[in-house]
Amino acid sequence: MSDNESLKKARDIIQSFLKSKKILRIYPQNNPIYINTLEENYNKFKDFFYYFDKMNLHIRQNEIYFDSEPVYTSSEKEDNLALFFFKDGLREITFIKGLSLEELEDFLKIISQDFSREDLDDDIVTLFWERDFQNIQYVVDDAVLVDEEDYESQAVSELQEKATDSGSLLRAYEDAFREEDMVEEVSVSPLTDKDLQLLLREFEADARDKTDKLMDILFEMLYLSDTKEDYENLARNFLSAMEFSMTNGSLHTITNILGRLKALSEENNNREEIRKYSKKIIEFAGSEPVIDLLGEFLDNVQDTEEKSVEDFVKYLDRNAIVPFMKILGELKSITARKIVIDALITLGSKDIVTLARGLNDTRWYVVRNIIYILRKIADKRAVDYLLKTVRHSDIRVKREVIRALGELGGAGVIQTLRDCLDDPEIQVRSDCLKSLANVGSEAAKRIIMNKVLDKNFKDKDFEEKKEYFDVLSRWKDDEVFRFFSGTLKKKTFFGRSKNYENRACAAFGLGLMGNRDALPLLNKYRNDSNKLLREFCNTAIKRLNYGQ
Repeated sequence: MSDNESLKKARDIIQSFLKSKKILRIYPQNNPIYINTLEENYNKFKDFFYYFDKMNLHIRQNEIYFDSEPVYTSSEKEDNLALFFFKDGLREITFIKGLSLEELEDFLKIISQDFSREDLDDDIVTLFWERDFQNIQYVVDDAVLVDEEDYESQAVSELQEKATDSGSLLRAYEDAFREEDMVEEVSVSPLTDKDLQLLLREFEADARDKTDKLMDILFEMLYLSDTKEDYENLARNFLSAMEFSMTNGSLHTITNILGRLKALSEENNNREEIRKYSKKIIEFAGSEPVIDLLGEFLDNVQDTEEKSVEDFVKYLDRNAIVPFMKILGELKSITARKIVIDALITLGSKDIVTLARGLNDTRWYVVRNIIYILRKIADKRAVDYLLKTVRHSDIRVKREVIRALGELGGAGVIQTLRDCLDDPEIQVRSDCLKSLANVGSEAAKRIIMNKVLDKNFKDKDFEEKKEYFDVLSRWKDDEVFRFFSGTLKKKTFFGRSKNYENRACAAFGLGLMGNRDALPLLNKYRNDSNKLLREFCNTAIKRLNYGQ
């Protein structure tokens, strides 16, 4: 999973909290909407915990952060989830792998309460403490627990004591002048580390100003050069200036240099030597020494630099791909990795073959990110390289490549995805189903239907069976409609409980298809003696009648 996707999953979980707060307050526990909402929340956590052991959320007044990145922001006073937690003193909430459905339900029920009601004495922290969660931890700011009424009365009293009239104001001026006359000596404080850092930044800013001036001089000298030795010396000076600028994080200066050099290299009226050395200097900007310095800068910078790097990358050529892949495996900051991934999406489209070499990296996270990049570039030539990666030993890589194959399609993809439906890992099989749905071909549909008809299908977990019917429902054609209808009507003497599961899944699929022609058949089984079949038929009927 890419860092960008992990942040998206965290944001999805936060958004599901907001949705759940409203739904759990309105609907009773046995309502299908309540149940589905709870299941959706839990499935989001299960997917998240497949990659991580915990999700640590830092609470600010109007923001919620995950891994130092904001995943929720709101300035509203109403329906502000961050403020909702913050005002009761919560500063961190951590969800730990192993979180049970019951714990999640209790958590959602607590945050869904209307704490503005006068008859509700407890706050969020008290309810969390009483529940004694095993897999949900939280940090509270003790200062918030001070009695607010006592604090307010104390503050008012202090203000009244300090209130001044015109006489006391005059006395204050007189006292101030007397104190000024009494000053005999001013002590000089030594510079602190903070003062030194401020001075250093001022010096650096001054150095950048001089660098820009130096660039103007170098370009003037480039026009005046006559000999090869002149051009070689100037090229070295340009390279030194670029390295200096990158060391100091002045991407703007480098971008300006590259823009002017590119214009010189493309101007036919310029001398051949000017065009030649301009191209050489541009090529150096994508070399390993410069990109290594960029990586160090991105890992240490506090403010985001996406736009600056984007402007820089547009001048680079395919020679920058390998250096960018190198720092991708070394960066520690999520933000920095995201910026480099975006850069490789731009550069990789110029040379898919070179980019695909990253699939041979020994580090699983590098391979996964390269797959993600190829997936975003969406060049079907990448399929041949991705097919060789589908047997990777790390499941996270395998899942990413299956998603990529589903989006790219192409020769060999269908056969590979069919084989992956028998993978021992449920997450891989689930991703494979979704990828077949993305391919959306008749061959993909036939593979899924044949799996449902296979004699071993009855032994699958009920949730996995549901997913098969969910995916099939996306074709929305007559063949699938007849297939679902036939499965719903099918009765067996042996293995009746497993067959009821298949029939319930078929009812579920008919509801998803949105074809109201299924209503007579669903109504026929809405009062069936089997509870599972009865519930799924009624849920499908509601979906078809009311869009629920």
